[in-house]
Amino acid sequence: MRELFHQLEELATTEQQAAYCRLVETRGSTPQKPGATMLIYPDGSQAGTLGGGCVEAEVKRNALALLENNVSRIVQFQLDHDYGWDDGLICGGRMQILIQPIEDDSSRHYLGQLCKLMKEPRGFTEVVHYDLETETSIPTIMLLDEQRQIQATLGPAEEAIMQLATEHLIPQQQRPRAYQKAGLAFLPSLERCQLIIVGGGHVGQAVSNLAVDLDFEVTVIDDRESIVSSERFPRVHQRIAGEIEQVLPALTITPHTYCLIVTRGHQHDQRALYHLAERGARYVGMIGSRRKIKLIYDDLLEAGISPEALRKVHAPLGIHIGSQTVPEIAVSICAELVAHRNRDGVVPGRPEGIEITE
Repeated sequence: MRELFHQLEELATTEQQAAYCRLVETRGSTPQKPGATMLIYPDGSQAGTLGGGCVEAEVKRNALALLENNVSRIVQFQLDHDYGWDDGLICGGRMQILIQPIEDDSSRHYLGQLCKLMKEPRGFTEVVHYDLETETSIPTIMLLDEQRQIQATLGPAEEAIMQLATEHLIPQQQRPRAYQKAGLAFLPSLERCQLIIVGGGHVGQAVSNLAVDLDFEVTVIDDRESIVSSERFPRVHQRIAGEIEQVLPALTITPHTYCLIVTRGHQHDQRALYHLAERGARYVGMIGSRRKIKLIYDDLLEAGISPEALRKVHAPLGIHIGSQTVPEIAVSICAELVAHRNRDGVVPGRPEGIEITE
């Protein structure tokens, strides 16, 4: 969904029209999973994908008809010989696709609220109620923030349905995948965690490239302005050039922030960890050999950093995959970040932590 943000925002703020299509439920083998999105414009052009040319062609045919009549529907597709035999797409599964025209004030208001939540790092959930037994049934679409508050609705807004939506909403902290419960389809858009990378060298650059694709909001910090250039980091959220002692204390860090220390030397790592270890971040990780890390810990203990804070630091950094090259190291680090984010802090394959003697 987030990859279509700019197109969705344009639909919400202009007179442009389109059909907003979401895959809300699947059974069996399908080319995409719930949450996949696609826009169909009146001229037949599209943005995004639901997977599979023949399925998309049929979705487009339905979408253009519904767009003409300004009515939302759930359309069901059975992926058998009726769809895809000519290009090999015979998955055998079933797809329920919500087709929602965007062409009036109510649909634009809903989309505007959706875009507003998409701008925030916190996640949100779309909830869809529909009745496949009645072909003319109009689906109810609800937009809930991370506090279980309904921010917008489209379609019949029955109190009982909205109550069910709030009752069965899985908290964003659990990072749920799309699911069905009590006759409702829940489509979470998960929180985008801030990732602060201290050090813009080869490893920092490789990690940032992967982390952006893994839906982290990346900030890169280095004391060398040429290193944190837009040419080297074209896709990150923020690039900051400056001394560690000036930049890190002024940086906003929340319980949702991930911090990664991958500078070019021992002293830089130590200075960065001094300013990050006790800031309350969700995750702090530092690259380096076990010997180097032990020396840094000893120095920071003498400087007054608490043993409890240092025990929470993930160092050495990265899970065991036998990594040797920079891209392999970046993969091992990003795998750790994803596991920590998606499994509530559980990271399989991590090396043992450094023993801290008080």
